[in-house]
Amino acid sequence: MSLSLEYNTERGKLIISEYGRIIQHMIEVAVAEPNREKRQTIANEIIKLMGQLNPHLRDVADYKHKLWDHMFVMSDFKLDVDSPYPIPTIETVKAKPSPMGYPQSKIKFRFYGKIVPKMIEKISEFEEGTLRTSYINALGSFMKMSSKAWNFEMVNDEEVMTHLENMSNGKISINESEDLQFKNMQQRKVSAIGEDKYSSGGGNRNNNQNRNKFNKNNKNRNFKNFKPRP
Repeated sequence: MSLSLEYNTERGKLIISEYGRIIQHMIEVAVAEPNREKRQTIANEIIKLMGQLNPHLRDVADYKHKLWDHMFVMSDFKLDVDSPYPIPTIETVKAKPSPMGYPQSKIKFRFYGKIVPKMIEKISEFEEGTLRTSYINALGSFMKMSSKAWNFEMVNDEEVMTHLENMSNGKISINESEDLQFKNMQQRKVSAIGEDKYSSGGGNRNNNQNRNKFNKNNKNRNFKNFKPRP
């Protein structure tokens, strides 16, 4: 008795490998069935089996529509049965999507990104006043932090003022006599963190000293009041 082995490399190509060769062979049998009613019954049973073998598809919206589409694709669009959904064609399945346009815009200073120029454009529309000045100060501080994060060096105040005027096309002009809060904003932030850290450390030391002193007093008090049993 001789056994003949059939390797997968000798078989036909799997169209959708997730369903395996058994489902694909069943679909091939349904395609070859000449009786339309029997072919329709086989197709309905194949859909049920495909749903049982792939329960994760039930989490997909309208998963039965997906199963019917997969069955027609695996039949190479040769299966002639009635479907509760629009029957796909090879043109609709293999159609290439239209290319997605990528927004192209020139950035004068890449380490600021695209957000800073938009913010500058919005601030330049404000009227002269305290609100406009406060926004400019906050934006200048953000520009210094952004240059430090992405340019690996922090620009100085004169460069920030030049960049603001350049990116706003001259609508934002800051004089040396004005109160530029973003000059010392970084220093205030660092000093505030240092003071908070120091005060927190000092508070922890005081708490530890008070705790040790309290435990020592309780230990001495308990030892003095101790009396042996008669």
